[in-house]
Amino acid sequence: MAEKDFILKNYNKNFVGDKYSWSSPSNIALVKYWGKKKQQIPANPSISFTLDACKTTTTLTCSKKENNTDFSFEIFLDGEKKDDFKPKIQTFLERIEVYVPFLRDYHFVIDTKNTFPHSSGIASSASGMSALSLCLMSMEKALNPEISDEFFNQKASFLARLGSGSACRSIEGDLIVWGNHKEIPNSSDLFGVKYPFEVHENFKNYHDTILLVDKGEKQVSSTVGHNLMHNHPFAEQRFAQAHENLSKLVSIFKEGDLKSFIKIVESEALTLHGMMMTSMPYFILMKPNTLEIINKIWRFRQDTGLHICFTLDAGANVHILYPEKEAKEIYEFINNELVVYCQNGHYICDRIGFGAKKIS
Repeated sequence: MAEKDFILKNYNKNFVGDKYSWSSPSNIALVKYWGKKKQQIPANPSISFTLDACKTTTTLTCSKKENNTDFSFEIFLDGEKKDDFKPKIQTFLERIEVYVPFLRDYHFVIDTKNTFPHSSGIASSASGMSALSLCLMSMEKALNPEISDEFFNQKASFLARLGSGSACRSIEGDLIVWGNHKEIPNSSDLFGVKYPFEVHENFKNYHDTILLVDKGEKQVSSTVGHNLMHNHPFAEQRFAQAHENLSKLVSIFKEGDLKSFIKIVESEALTLHGMMMTSMPYFILMKPNTLEIINKIWRFRQDTGLHICFTLDAGANVHILYPEKEAKEIYEFINNELVVYCQNGHYICDRIGFGAKKIS
């Protein structure tokens, strides 16, 4: 598929409007995407676990309006009007208008809510932008009922990417690849695809407990961080490393090799933060308690032989990943020894999910 294939050409121009609701999850990258080109194209491929409990539910109400001179929309979070969200949505609509040309013909009310607090430090852009994109695709299907389910998901992922890069990995599950990779059939820079190969039972129903170390706003936005990769002295080596790690995961997933999985996932997390610390300007998003948790995890793994590991997004919070069969012992360790490092003792228990759901 190319960008031109996603341009809606023929549709019912007499459509007066309707209401659509979707619930879409967040995701956690195992191989990280850091650095992007124009139009939200990733500088390297990534692969993520789709989550289950951390999700956004969005209802989009659209009604035909008299003129089509500009975008017209209102945004609500948990029933409260959020005008400070409007610039980001305005930018999103401007980026996608060529692909969904009916946008200026309607007034939109975007009503959204998260299963996690908006200020929790969990990135809501992936779940939020994917949920909104799915609502827009439901609208497109009403205007053009002939589109297939496969095209629906591909275009929803394509649109979501233009709102937030990682959002393209939240449409489906449980493992999603985004970015061209020579060993992943049909992989694309334009949208996420389901991981196509065999996955061992060890990786089914994998757990992700998210320790909320810092619930404040990051001092450096992800967009700024991505842009700092353009002149980064280690950028090319990093992009090559991501390709290599994704290649290694193919056999790891097939064989159920948890020890090798841990090495790649933790290395990817630390490399992500290493790139931040060696950019110019440089910055550190980890907090002292982030490092305390990491050291505790390493010590516990060494002492018990259990397959617990961590990963990090572009922030201070720690995602603790572990297999279903070891969940009881690891959860006791988290509760007894790690929760003390969370802000106000807050953490979220999640696990692998299987993508977005339409709400009737």
